[in-house]
Amino acid sequence: MTTIVVLFNLKASADVSAYQDWAKQIDIPTASGLPSVDVFEVLKSEGLLMSEGKPPYQYIEILKVNDMEQFGKDAGSEVMQKVAAQFQEFADNPLFIMTSKL
Repeated sequence: MTTIVVLFNLKASADVSAYQDWAKQIDIPTASGLPSVDVFEVLKSEGLLMSEGKPPYQYIEILKVNDMEQFGKDAGSEVMQKVAAQFQEFADNPLFIMTSKL
């Protein structure tokens, strides 16, 4: 299983409440419903442990993908292309990191 971690901040022009509403109503249900995705979570950074510093990213997405080949097909679907385009309107240069368990 591959876990994809997405780190991002919102664009300066993005409205936080509009993004969070979109994530709850569109992004999370759509991505969670993909056959290739076992788990999809969007997390909001709250702070740095034992520090007064600001986290470098506002949001983190976690996708647990059970089949990367199927994920490629799912991501290429018309519905996911629309969701991805909407995501790009909110996210400022997101990092998509593919990971695996040790």
